[in-house]
Amino acid sequence: MLTATADNGRPADSAPSLPLPGPGAPALSPAVEDASRNTAQRWWRDAVIYQVYVRSFLDSTGDGIGDLDGVRTGLPYLKKLGVDGIWLSPFYPSPQHDHGYDVADYRQVDPVYGDLAAFDLLVADAHRLGLKVLLDIVPNHCSSEHPWFRAALEDRPGSPARELFHFADGRGENGELPPNNWRAMFGGPAWSRVTEADGTAGQWYLHMFTPEQPDLNWRNPAVGADFEKVLRFWLDRGVDGFRIDVAAGLFKHPELPDSPDPSADERTRDSVNPLAWNQPEVHQVWREWRALCEEYTARDGRDRLLVGEVSVRTPSEQAAYVRPDELHQAFFFHLLTARWDIDVFRTVISEALTDIAATGSTVTWVLNNHDQVRTVTRYAAGSGGGTGATTGTESADGCGPARARAAALLMLALPGAAYIYQGEELGLPEVVDLPDEVLTDPIFHRTGSRQHIRDGCRVPLPWSGHASPFGFTATADAPAPWLPQPAWFAEHTTDRALSDTRSFWHLYREALQLRRSLPQLGEGTLRWLPSSPLVLAFVRGDGLVCAVNFGTEPVPAPVPGVPLLASGDCPAGTLPGSTAAWWMHTPDPR
Repeated sequence: MLTATADNGRPADSAPSLPLPGPGAPALSPAVEDASRNTAQRWWRDAVIYQVYVRSFLDSTGDGIGDLDGVRTGLPYLKKLGVDGIWLSPFYPSPQHDHGYDVADYRQVDPVYGDLAAFDLLVADAHRLGLKVLLDIVPNHCSSEHPWFRAALEDRPGSPARELFHFADGRGENGELPPNNWRAMFGGPAWSRVTEADGTAGQWYLHMFTPEQPDLNWRNPAVGADFEKVLRFWLDRGVDGFRIDVAAGLFKHPELPDSPDPSADERTRDSVNPLAWNQPEVHQVWREWRALCEEYTARDGRDRLLVGEVSVRTPSEQAAYVRPDELHQAFFFHLLTARWDIDVFRTVISEALTDIAATGSTVTWVLNNHDQVRTVTRYAAGSGGGTGATTGTESADGCGPARARAAALLMLALPGAAYIYQGEELGLPEVVDLPDEVLTDPIFHRTGSRQHIRDGCRVPLPWSGHASPFGFTATADAPAPWLPQPAWFAEHTTDRALSDTRSFWHLYREALQLRRSLPQLGEGTLRWLPSSPLVLAFVRGDGLVCAVNFGTEPVPAPVPGVPLLASGDCPAGTLPGSTAAWWMHTPDPR
């Protein structure tokens, strides 16, 4: 593999070295006008963002849980990798029933992760390194410990406090049946019954995830008004934007009727209940949030980003969320869920570029996140590459590592933005054999099934050494990490990856360097190239060719010469199986 020689003024060798883990130091602009602005100054259009799952990134206090000071300690590592910014998973006060996605206070930091002073230092250090900072915002639901919900439980049916949520009378002779037949995404009914102040069985409230995560009623203007204050609170502290959880949720059908397929959400964890997801009213929320971001941009010229977790069935449905006056971007999950198949990949890429790019936005590519089986395991032989894969071993046998490397090069060659989940740059496999007694995922505790559980991709990162905690915490007598790390993590530590020029880490770094230095990469278009039946090939700009061999046997390379970068050994004139490569190629004018 060839190393990039320049990084747009930031040579590869000038990046800071990896620090040792340690405790660290404590006038509105209309969207139409925005769409016509100079896209070269809109950093988000082709940015590469690194998702930090704070709880599992780096522990600075020795309690076995990652924290904000740990993230700050790791910033030079991320700068050296070459990403443009970070997305922080929720760190707000929370009872941790869903590890922060049950928010009890949207304007504070949970003490387990630090405090507002630690957050401010993190943002300041990130900005000094040229890194953007995105926060995870959770507007669909809050925690059952949120003051609003506590007040609702103490108040009477029909009160203003209850109108902030979805409270309803039950069906049946004595209201003993839920108001409708909806099922929760994490298993079980989507309704729980409360005990009223007088001790009697009372109304039911809606929770599309767990009972500890009551859904907010966005038809009540007070909800939107409070979230505007939340956004301003964090924007005033310098954040560069927000990743929006469950962005296709928020509104439910006003009559809360029965679903024609009541078990759909529980069965698939996809947004398939048309009565609970993708309601048309949600788009007005995103117009208001976009206008708010434009207000801040007008003040100082710094773009603020809204990127949505939009789980809908088709790219054309997703495109509605990234119209010029709504979200800037939405994660394109269809690539993440695509099985390792050339026709499937070609179709999902083509549909994204047709439907989403037509809105004026750019596609936001992802191969993984904190909710999915890790890419190496997902692509392992026999897994099929889908998100429901549960196979895999500590060595990620079969084609998993090679395919994951190839997919990374493919993603980083596509037009638009990309997000990298922590640990993917280390080639971490899924930890598939966590004992039942250590599992924390509410999906497991509500269903009793290990299918779709997410703990295996959230095990704390290995930084150094040969045994747990692998440098995740520098405190010698620290308790074990909040999820146990397997012994084979020693093969995937960051210090080992940095010293091995053939590692996943160096592949990602070299690709990111080239992505910055070559004008053909980043935002733009692609043109498909004719190639062998199992080779997906396209050209970017003036002569940057990317090709991926989806087969297992070598085939002739689609262009001559030695690759600029390849995901594996790639002799001139050949493209091995499960391998991706980039070439700079100028066609013969004859």
